[in-house]
Amino acid sequence: RRGMRKALLMLLFSLTLCLVIVGIMVTSLWSTLSNRSEAARGALKLVAGKQAATQCKECREKANIDKLAQVHSQTWRKQESRLQTFRAQLNMKCQGFSRAIITQANTLLGSKVTYDGERRKPVEVTPKLYSTFPKEHPFGNVSFQSCAVVGNGGILANSSCGEEIDGAQFVIRCNLPPVDRKYQDDVGNKTDLVTANPSILLERFEGLMELRRPFVESLGDYGQPMLALPAFSYGHNTPVSLRAVYTLQDFNSPVRAVFLNPEYLQNLARFWKAHGLRTVRLSTGLIVASLALELCASVTLYGFWPFSLHPFSKQHLTNHYYDDQQSKKSFHAMPAEFEQLLRLHSQGVIRVHLGSC
Repeated sequence: RRGMRKALLMLLFSLTLCLVIVGIMVTSLWSTLSNRSEAARGALKLVAGKQAATQCKECREKANIDKLAQVHSQTWRKQESRLQTFRAQLNMKCQGFSRAIITQANTLLGSKVTYDGERRKPVEVTPKLYSTFPKEHPFGNVSFQSCAVVGNGGILANSSCGEEIDGAQFVIRCNLPPVDRKYQDDVGNKTDLVTANPSILLERFEGLMELRRPFVESLGDYGQPMLALPAFSYGHNTPVSLRAVYTLQDFNSPVRAVFLNPEYLQNLARFWKAHGLRTVRLSTGLIVASLALELCASVTLYGFWPFSLHPFSKQHLTNHYYDDQQSKKSFHAMPAEFEQLLRLHSQGVIRVHLGSC
């Protein structure tokens, strides 16, 4: 009997142990499955959250586009008194007519030029550097009756605005955009002033360190414009900008290279900041639009729409009228700049053209 009792106790012990082990395994399995289920639910929530955020961002952008299009849809009328007031403010703070371009009159031999985009040692104006400056400001002594400032926005594609743009007395373009026959119906080709960021010279023409003729020939489509270079915004801009000047001289090009005055650019940045614009750096478009407001009796902007959807048809737009390459760095606050310009449009100070012509 004692042997049977002992065997029964051992059996019960073994069964109990097995049940405990099975319970532990079931509990562990349940916990694992629960954790995985919770993780899956979390992942789904994260994906759903991202989708909702994207959709919400798109909704906000569409709502903002609708609001801006509504503002723009009001009949535009030039308000001469407001234009004169704004021009007087610009002239008082920035003096673009006489100081936007470095000249021998406003930047003396032996003086120092301070960079506006970075803190570095100022450049002394040596006789060699001084000789690259025009003697006086290049805009003459009279204001232009009509100016077209042409941005590079995708909204210009298929716009048929070329003839209207070329009809302006003075045409300004930004960053060496293409104006060959492929694009002339939309953007024209008349050019009186065109800007060139030195990064373009580095990317397209090897910084003018090798073959230089392609650079000179590429300017042929513009006629005989001024080529404005921000030579003194950053230190690395200076040597390539000077090479551009010397290249044009060596090839007897009719294009006149001039340097944007960093003092003017600093004053202009302060001016727009005082008007509520928050940005790391002004875009080229806003710089030349501001200059046009000092030079011209009437200013019309083309290609300044900064969004990827058309304001009226809501169709997708490329980043530029000639390609869809995105900007590498977000130095500029394009939508905020556009809102400033649209405010001036609604006040009758400047005309912002959207859509076809």
